[in-house]
Amino acid sequence: MILLNPGPVNLSDRVRNALLRPDLCHREVEFSQLQSRIREQLLQVYGLGSDWAAVLLTGSGTAAMEAMISSLVPTDGKLLVIENGVYGERLSKIAKIHGINYITLSHPWNAEIDINALVKLLDENADITHLAIVHHETTTGRLNNLAELAPICQERRIKLLVDAVSSFGAEELNFADWGITACAATANKCLHGVPGVAFVILQRDALPSVDTIPRTLYLDLATYCQQQDRGGTPFTQSVQTFYALTEALQEMAEAGGWRARYSHYNQLANLVRDGLASIGIKPLLPLGSSSVVLNAYYLPDNFSYEEFHDQLKARDYIIYSGQGNLAQSIFRVSTMGAITHADMERFIVVVKQIISKRQ
Repeated sequence: MILLNPGPVNLSDRVRNALLRPDLCHREVEFSQLQSRIREQLLQVYGLGSDWAAVLLTGSGTAAMEAMISSLVPTDGKLLVIENGVYGERLSKIAKIHGINYITLSHPWNAEIDINALVKLLDENADITHLAIVHHETTTGRLNNLAELAPICQERRIKLLVDAVSSFGAEELNFADWGITACAATANKCLHGVPGVAFVILQRDALPSVDTIPRTLYLDLATYCQQQDRGGTPFTQSVQTFYALTEALQEMAEAGGWRARYSHYNQLANLVRDGLASIGIKPLLPLGSSSVVLNAYYLPDNFSYEEFHDQLKARDYIIYSGQGNLAQSIFRVSTMGAITHADMERFIVVVKQIISKRQ
């Protein structure tokens, strides 16, 4: 089965076999070495130095999002969340649940960020200390322009918190030039690992002091970072998924790193876009607005999503539905995971066969 959903992804045999390594106690030195290796590998993806830390959590990407927001916005801080999809709105929900002082700048789900509205809002709220944004909004496939936000935040000394859950490892993340304070991500998307490991990469000086009372027990990044720096872990980690992640990171590095992954995804995405265009299936967003990771398309005429999905599933392809008010009009195709050109060429053939039978 070829998974064209935005995670979990198809695994390589190499990563899948890593799950069969020996059982290991998370309090043993071997686990400490494994954890430290992964933390270093994650920093190497974008060439980050010792002033940065990768903090590992057992959980989904949302766990990393929640840990980042709840741990890094202080009680006297104020957060601005930019929303143009489900996951931006999820950041706002996290802030609300944790009692964080926040406001939102909301957009239609298919819209790019309104920079003029952002500047106006920041000028009216000079007490904003942090800004949270989804880099790749998988609701629509839009890649939000962090480079455009960077100078706006930097001139106001606003800390930028990035949800990079579905972009880390495949899209550019210029931590220094874009003034990124922290980003949340996960193993089972562009890194081609297994669900169960999430992480936050952060500037070490962004962590609260050790005597700060945290908002959460399990997701407190300061506690995790302190113990992981010492080779420990505050809670039981998902050992087998750690095995898979270190193997996935090594596999990616050997293949050429995030730039090579970007190039591969881009080739597959263009193959799909061109193939679907040849039979009249239109993309939701114009070329250049979407990530290389996922693109959204309007459903073919006279097909419901459920029918289109089920016919593709019968031919070993899993597509993804739209959300909210897009649920009945679009489908989404991701190019993450151990997917080949041949897989996607066959996908186009299969789609053409399904549509031709209806005509």
